[in-house]
Amino acid sequence: MKYNRLKDIEEYILYSDTVSLDKLCEAFSVSKNTIRRDIQKLVDKGSIKKIYGGVIANEKKIIAFEERNVKYISEKILIAKLSATFIEDGDIIFIDSGTTTINIIDFLKDKKNVTILTDNLKAIIKAFPYDNLNIISIGGSLIKKTNCFTGVNTLELLKKYNINKAFMATTGISIVKGVSDSSPLEHEIKKLVVQQSDEVFLPVDSSKFNVSSLMTYCNLNDIDYLITNEEPSPEYLKYFKENNVKITIPNYHE
Repeated sequence: MKYNRLKDIEEYILYSDTVSLDKLCEAFSVSKNTIRRDIQKLVDKGSIKKIYGGVIANEKKIIAFEERNVKYISEKILIAKLSATFIEDGDIIFIDSGTTTINIIDFLKDKKNVTILTDNLKAIIKAFPYDNLNIISIGGSLIKKTNCFTGVNTLELLKKYNINKAFMATTGISIVKGVSDSSPLEHEIKKLVVQQSDEVFLPVDSSKFNVSSLMTYCNLNDIDYLITNEEPSPEYLKYFKENNVKITIPNYHE
């Protein structure tokens, strides 16, 4: 548990760049003494540096953290292409904020008419050139680090829309921990989208299996389709079959 907490704290700080001790105590429900001990371990590791009243991420570590976004790029594009095959003319879809999910838009140019709800600025820019794609931004303040919009009224706006298919992003998936993400600001949006959608799709490359991140936004059995680049392990295949989660990968269908 302590190892997992340290990993989550490190990821939270790398995501936030700078964060106060009070905010860390609140986010992880631990005392200031515990946070101080955990921070010292991360300082010794070289991940972060102490500043007055809080911590700041080591710049080299931030770069390494952000470089995860460009890993597995060919797999992400293949997964995005497979995901697009599930989208039909007239669908109302949600495109979540993620390097795999926003690539789905590149494969929608031949669809007649698709409405895209999204909280991601890059998704809006990608969809803009295509006349057949109607774009609805869920609004709010722009979080520049993630290119996402979030705000007080975002959830209320989302509740007004009927979503046929949601294509969700994740930092990691686990049978025990479910589908998780490292963005506290987007957590409630993701939870609500899963609840609001007729079908939930999870496009995820094989590196995300057996990984848990800061916050779980749904269980694995809350998704309807898993789209990935490699056949999962027998443990996952058994779980998906028992929970009626359909799997799509190249040359494999169940």
